[in-house]
Amino acid sequence: MENFIQKANVLIEAIPYIQAFRRKIFVIKYGGSILEDALIRRHVLEDIVFLSFVGIRIILVHGGGPHISSRLKEKGMKAEFHEGIRVTDRPTLNIVLKELDHLNEEIVAEIKTQHGDVTGLKGYENLIHVEKKKADRDLGFVGSITAVDRQAIEQHLKKELITVISPMGISAEKQPHNINADEVASALAVSLKAEKLVLLTNVQGVLRHPDDPNSLFSSLTVEQTKSFIGSAVIQSGMIPKVKSCIDALQGGVHKTHIIDARIRHALLLEIFTDRGIGTQIINEEELPKPS
Repeated sequence: MENFIQKANVLIEAIPYIQAFRRKIFVIKYGGSILEDALIRRHVLEDIVFLSFVGIRIILVHGGGPHISSRLKEKGMKAEFHEGIRVTDRPTLNIVLKELDHLNEEIVAEIKTQHGDVTGLKGYENLIHVEKKKADRDLGFVGSITAVDRQAIEQHLKKELITVISPMGISAEKQPHNINADEVASALAVSLKAEKLVLLTNVQGVLRHPDDPNSLFSSLTVEQTKSFIGSAVIQSGMIPKVKSCIDALQGGVHKTHIIDARIRHALLLEIFTDRGIGTQIINEEELPKPS
């Protein structure tokens, strides 16, 4: 009986959040090694379908880096990166296109098996517009986002469809370009005035000490986050993630979250409970005021 009461208490705790977030837009980015794990993927998609069922409008941006690297290796091609960005020549671009299209269709099919209402969109189908990314070396067909077709996406959201988007864009010359998925998620969140940007990862969140799980920051402001980048508390692969969060917040997104998708129901625990389980990055004014 105690277990049933506890379950009821969890549902009661979620009610104010469900009321607050109903019809709001959440942009969720999901990629990396956690996208390859079938069990983790099923649990993540369960949470996303639940969020949709309670009236939250979901955009799911998927990555595909490990899939792409594996496919390149199979074909005897080298995966090359510069400052964390995949160098994308013409042969690599063809692999990227095929793998991301396949992943998009696969995720849509899996959401349908969980009875979610869903649509899959490719970013290069006049949805995400780009120009060639500038860097201190030629990155090939890698894009920087210049515009998003907000109205096209909103049409799907208004139909209460989970909208799955691949991180590709199209240039003015109608040339598809590869884009960092974190950048896509952040740009979509800003363009659509999202309530939340959520980045799913394979770590707890932002840690003061990478080897100490007890050093998790449950909440950081933009200024604290910038300071921790400068002091190297935040390093390597976490830097582009927190920068995407900062860009989203500065563009008007209400809150951003970095959470560990390996924890079952991580999304629900972060969004519908008082404490959460990951790191939220917020603007200074969102901090609780002292009583």
